[in-house]
Amino acid sequence: MPPVTACNLDGVRTDRIFARLEQEPARPLTPPPGMSGTRRTLFFATLGFYAAIVVAVLTTSRLVRLDWQVMLFRPYKQWPEIHAFLDYFVVLGQRGPTAVLVAAWLGWRSWRQRTLRPLLALGTSLLLLNVTVGAAKLGMARGGPHYATRLGSNEMFLSGDIFPSGHTANAVVTWGILAYLATTPRARRWLSVVAAVFALGVGGTTVYIGTHWVSDVLLGWAAGLLILLALPWFEPLIVRVEAYLLRHWYRLREDSSPISARLRPVAARTPAIGGLDAARTSAPAHEPALSSSRPADRPARAGDPRSHHPAHAGRHAVRSERSPVTPSGSRRPPGERTVSRTAPTGPRK
Repeated sequence: MPPVTACNLDGVRTDRIFARLEQEPARPLTPPPGMSGTRRTLFFATLGFYAAIVVAVLTTSRLVRLDWQVMLFRPYKQWPEIHAFLDYFVVLGQRGPTAVLVAAWLGWRSWRQRTLRPLLALGTSLLLLNVTVGAAKLGMARGGPHYATRLGSNEMFLSGDIFPSGHTANAVVTWGILAYLATTPRARRWLSVVAAVFALGVGGTTVYIGTHWVSDVLLGWAAGLLILLALPWFEPLIVRVEAYLLRHWYRLREDSSPISARLRPVAARTPAIGGLDAARTSAPAHEPALSSSRPADRPARAGDPRSHHPAHAGRHAVRSERSPVTPSGSRRPPGERTVSRTAPTGPRK
């Protein structure tokens, strides 16, 4: 019977499944995508569209009239049967849940490909999103449809923070970053379609619920697309940050490894252990050997076990076997009377 290499589950080989879960081999560093001419053209065209939307709202043009017409139409009252579904669907545009979901997927990709670029690109895009969209919201301070105070007004510079739509811009960035980081043209096309569906759906849902004007959604689409189109300009910075983090991570990993922890004490003790031997081997041949505390021709004391052992006959005592000698001679305190051990201390009775 041939050996079993992998079990079959409904005809699917599990060895292929587990092979996909393993780390991919380290890929050679490839230069990040640059800002092509087409991308640059799209960026400036989107920037012009962004500015046109802001000017149209500030001047209370026909776009503001469309905002009021859609708001007074009350879409959530016209089609109430889809209201429950769209309440959950709009979560795909909330920054917290979508950022966690996308970061988990990109973190797994970073682990498999042994690179931090996916996570760093996501962090850069979210940082740009918070700075640009947040500044626009606070700067224009537009009020929402539910808080409109005057019919036909643009509701600008009040106390709101809905212009541009944060849900819409976040949906464009968080789902569009997956298409931006795709490694194959086919994956990039499919992920671009998914990101477009989510971005259009979230923007339309906010208008249906009544939390945003139509112009808010248009500006949110433009704001998110500007961030995705501008990411190639930040790729050199992402490369430098990745190299810095990986260098410190490998250094920390080497310092905290168990092998390094065992080698450091040995390396520290090596000079102390080999110091005496090194001094002996490095001494010139004409210098005399280390003197013993007892001359060689002096007989050993009675009771010394080394005197009867042939291995120790005629060998000089090493430094650790010598009797301690102080520079001042005797260790007795001055003034103490020395008493001979052989002399009698007094008359015996």
